[in-house]
Amino acid sequence: MRAWTELFRVSALFSVPGDALAGAAAVGRSPGRGTALAIGASLCLYEAGMALNDWADREEDAVDRPHRPIPSGRISPSAALGAAGALTATGLALAARAGRPALAVATGLAATVWAYDLHLKHTKAGPAAMAAARSLDLLLGATATATATAYAGTGPGPRATRPMRLGAVPPTGPDNVARAAGPARSPLAALPAALVLGAHTYGVTAVSRHEAQGGSTAVPLAVLATTTALAAAVLATHQRQRPGEPATPGLATTAPGSSYRPDHPHHPAPPAMPDLGAPLPGTYRPSHHPHRPTAPALTPLLLTAFTGAYLRTAGPPLLHAALNPSPPLTQRAVGGGIRAMIPLQAALAARAGAPGSGLAVMALVPLARSLARKVSPT
Repeated sequence: MRAWTELFRVSALFSVPGDALAGAAAVGRSPGRGTALAIGASLCLYEAGMALNDWADREEDAVDRPHRPIPSGRISPSAALGAAGALTATGLALAARAGRPALAVATGLAATVWAYDLHLKHTKAGPAAMAAARSLDLLLGATATATATAYAGTGPGPRATRPMRLGAVPPTGPDNVARAAGPARSPLAALPAALVLGAHTYGVTAVSRHEAQGGSTAVPLAVLATTTALAAAVLATHQRQRPGEPATPGLATTAPGSSYRPDHPHHPAPPAMPDLGAPLPGTYRPSHHPHRPTAPALTPLLLTAFTGAYLRTAGPPLLHAALNPSPPLTQRAVGGGIRAMIPLQAALAARAGAPGSGLAVMALVPLARSLARKVSPT
């Protein structure tokens, strides 16, 4: 059991569920059946990548890391490869239960993982491949959540089982599996959050290329600057006006160019401008008031706290690795970067208006930290 936990690097496993939760928040949905299926698929594909990684690096690890499970003889190469194949198949099967769009994203994710471990890791495209894998994982959560909502439909009949296109906005209705946390959006709305997470992953992977030998000062410094820029971007985008909300609450809705003055007794009130956002007759729209915030007032405070935790987790190890680029400090920087994904995911969820999902993701931090003391995440 100890050997398999080392092979799978179970302490890094806590960085996975937040991808799906952040993806669900990005499309304006509360976590539902599709989100749970996406989390299960992501966990399987992540662990498949870990097993395949050690199988592909077994000869290199025999020199640099003879204590690893395969070179030490505690796990056979065939068992590790078999586990990678079985976990990949299981992950794809779980994604298929969430719908064909989710399966398509999961297939791309699995292909990226296998391509990275078998070939791309030792090329210049390695960090980009890992960044793409993490971005696809977040998009898997967004797509599975929205697709499961589409399959739930709004009632019986053929329309309830009609597949949803990847770029379509999921329908809303009282019987949806994933309830609306805000205005429903297309899975493609999760792309900015996916790119942020992918940029962080690119930096962590770039540092990890030197964790066995050390010797790089410029890379940790560059990644530290990128980490700071990402934190600033997450905080800055929260200040932008939400789509569909008026620039100034309480703004008059009379027709443009009207000379109506409410304080003049002889001026009759003109007809009000029609509400262009009103639902058509017979359609359903979640309760939403344009002058009422869709997220609690606590959200900006939580977003700041989550972003600060992200910087605090990733920043100091990177600075130490830049000042002393030895293998132990470089490995510590990689481990810090992996754990920092959790508060980053929480910040992305809070930024999308889902502070509850952000708090749920942050609850994984102490578990990841505690297990990291027993099993290295790198």
